Amino acid sequence: MGTFERYLSLWVALALIAGLALGQLFPAAFGALAAFEYANVNFAVALLIWAMVWPMMIGIEFAGIRGAFAKPKGLIITVVVNWLVKPFTMALLGVVFFEHVFAGLIPADDAKSYIAGLILLGAAPCTAMVFVWSQLTKGDPAYTLAQVGVNDAIMVFAFAPLVALLLGVAEIAVPWETLLLSVGLYVIIPLAAGIITRRMLMARGETAAVDSFMARMKPVSTTGLLATVVLLFGFQGGVILANPLIIALIAVPIILQSCGIFVVAYAAAFAWKVPHRIAAPCALIGTSNFFELAVAVAISLFGLNSGAALATVVGVLVEVPVMLSLVAFANRTRARFAPFETEPA
Repeated sequence: MGTFERYLSLWVALALIAGLALGQLFPAAFGALAAFEYANVNFAVALLIWAMVWPMMIGIEFAGIRGAFAKPKGLIITVVVNWLVKPFTMALLGVVFFEHVFAGLIPADDAKSYIAGLILLGAAPCTAMVFVWSQLTKGDPAYTLAQVGVNDAIMVFAFAPLVALLLGVAEIAVPWETLLLSVGLYVIIPLAAGIITRRMLMARGETAAVDSFMARMKPVSTTGLLATVVLLFGFQGGVILANPLIIALIAVPIILQSCGIFVVAYAAAFAWKVPHRIAAPCALIGTSNFFELAVAVAISLFGLNSGAALATVVGVLVEVPVMLSLVAFANRTRARFAPFETEPA
């Protein structure tokens, strides 16, 4: 690991500060970039996510995807944690903090709205950024793609009834445009580009050419991550500075949920002797959130200026710093999984 990667958390903190400052200094520019979206999917952010995801897609071998389903431990942990644990623990934490711990700090009606936003986050596991976290932990790219594919397939059928159950809202309209556009932009297009690039590189110099190209692309991926942080905090700088206390209060259960879900999935993978290249992405995919979907549903149900929409936005802002800390923990504990490298995953 080079000096730049070793201090990535510092660069992210500086990018966060830069985003807040630039958003206030150049509001028109950031407003124009924020408006460059469709169905709550921002195309400027999508371009940066491509820069992060595409290099990992180049490393995918389709034989590995077929093999993932023959080694289902990581897939089982992902499904159980994402759909049978995470939504319910997020709802529980929301109730505990906003109806009890923070009860004297905010009005009761606002508390219910914030809880609703947290539930939407908890019911929407990650589609795009998990590829970045997997790459940073040297995860198996083919297995990670299989995990994302299984999650997305379940999401199509389970998201609406699960949210309806937890929110008590009879009818939840799934924003299909947001869901399909996000999957297309963040998974299908980078995957297609990765396949084409891999074939070109294999024709030129086989596996050595692929490895060399991916190594050269690593700084591009890291730069994309930092630029994404700048954009996200630039877009929401006004909201953050106008509501610092509320932002901090909402962040508490989100951070606890993220760390707790990571521990549950990572510990389950360790107990089941899952190799680290699968265990780390397996834990991180549940920790990260599909924030475009959560934001879109919050706006459609409760309105653009609602507490629910604000809570989903806080989820976006908290995610990168928290996920990087968990990535660092996963990397520091890689040696603990060494005995499992020959185990079936």
